Amino acid sequence: MKGKFGLDAKFDTVNAEDCFISEITLAELKFGVEKSEKPEKNRKALNNFLSGVQILPIFHSLDLFAKEKERLQREGTPVDDFDLLIGVTSVTHNLTMVTNNTPITLNA
Repeated sequence: MKGKFGLDAKFDTVNAEDCFISEITLAELKFGVEKSEKPEKNRKALNNFLSGVQILPIFHSLDLFAKEKERLQREGTPVDDFDLLIGVTSVTHNLTMVTNNTPITLNA
């Protein structure tokens, strides 16, 4: 949305039916729009972006979230809840997750 990372070109190399985001990612994007200096412009850009992706529900990932959150805390490597929900949603749907965050390994 900010033009970072050459995402437009990367999205052009894949089929729209292969592009997914988690409901959590959508919530984070909507928050970003609302706190931006140009929310109306960014809302339109977000809606345009959303026309090219599918939204994945998190419901079926909640058991794995709980299991992995407990394991990561026990090992002393806790992860932000939203980041973990996004990651386990990707695992649950057997998808490759693309992120700019620090990688973690999930035991799924």
